[in-house]
This record gives sequence, C-alpha cells and structure tokens, in this order.
Amino acid sequence: MKQTMIDLTEKYVYDQLNLDASGHDWFHIDRVRKLALHIAKKENSGNVFIIEMAALLHDIPDDKLNDDQDAAWGKLEAWLQELKLDDDSVKAIQEIIRTISYSAGQLSLPSIEAEIVQDADRLDALGAIGIARTFAYGGKKGQSLYDPELPIRENMTKMEYRKGKSSSVHHFYEKLLRLQEMLNTSTAKKIARERHEYMVGYLKEFYKEWDVRL
Repeated sequence: MKQTMIDLTEKYVYDQLNLDASGHDWFHIDRVRKLALHIAKKENSGNVFIIEMAALLHDIPDDKLNDDQDAAWGKLEAWLQELKLDDDSVKAIQEIIRTISYSAGQLSLPSIEAEIVQDADRLDALGAIGIARTFAYGGKKGQSLYDPELPIRENMTKMEYRKGKSSSVHHFYEKLLRLQEMLNTSTAKKIARERHEYMVGYLKEFYKEWDVRL
C-alpha cells in the first residue's frame, strides 16, 4: 500500500514539475529523494516512508514556484487526502515541508525526518549541480550572472531574500557557502565537504575569467 502511494506521488510530482526551468524540476526532486533515503540508511534513523513522501512533495507548495501560497498548500493537502493517508502521516509530511526551507529560517526542526529531508535538499544546492541550479534559477528570476557593484546581503528578511536585488554569484555568499555549516547529520556533512570545496574552486576560476588579463 505504501509503495503504491509512493508510485502515485512520483507521477503526480513529475506531472507538476517536469517542465520547470528554475532548477526545481523532477530531476531535482528525484535526487533529493535518493539523497534522503541514503542519509536515513546511513544514519539508521527516521521513518523512511515519511522521508520519501516529504522529499517527493517538498517543492509542491514552495513559494518560489507558486504565486498563491494558500492555493499551493491547498494543492498539497488535496493530494495527501486523495491518497487517503492517515492524519498523523499527513501532519508529519506537511510539518517537514513547512519547516525545512532556507527562507523559513527555522533553526530547530520538529523531527529527525525533517532534518534528513532538509539535509538532502541542501546537498542538492551544493557542488556542480548546485552551481548549475543557481544560474538556472537566477536566469529564471532575471538576475545578472554577477554585478561587482552590488553588496553581499546579510541578515535579510524573507521578503528581502526573495525580492531584493542580487546576482547569481552573490547567491553563493548569501546562501550556498553557508550550507555546509547548517547541516544536521554526519552523513550529509561528509558529502557536503567535497561539494563545498568544488564551489570554492569554481568561484576562484570565475573571478579569474571575469577579470581578464591575458
């Protein structure tokens, strides 16, 4: 029964996000799901059904992808009700999705399942894939690749983070390079080290090519 729910949810999420061009497409979802299950196995912790379902559905109500937040959360709730999930599972999945995003700014998460899904989502923002997703999202938002005149923003409100003027390269300093120190599990921290260093090296090369001196 649970596998049927997962299979149905896979198709639902694929149909919702397969045409996304902002780095939040089906392939992102599938990577997060696989990372989350890997972390859960290595840590020997968490309810794997709740983890997998939350990972699959975590971007359905994301405010980056939805103009109407009430409608977006209603869409998620309608799907969970259609699956006829028990109330405790629905609550657990919604709670994970509501609390794990970077912009939510929540320092204490409600469960080990939330910690694992958050780690998986953050890992996909790091490394080579993270770099590609950063520029895809920046382009979708109409941001420049890089504007050296812009300051690096600190201590932003959620509205400032979402709507303020920035560039794709600034996003590395405003979020991505901070993620390594914000992970919850030892498994995720181990995976993050190499991905973090790859981004640091990328930025060095970016500045070298930006300031052309042949």
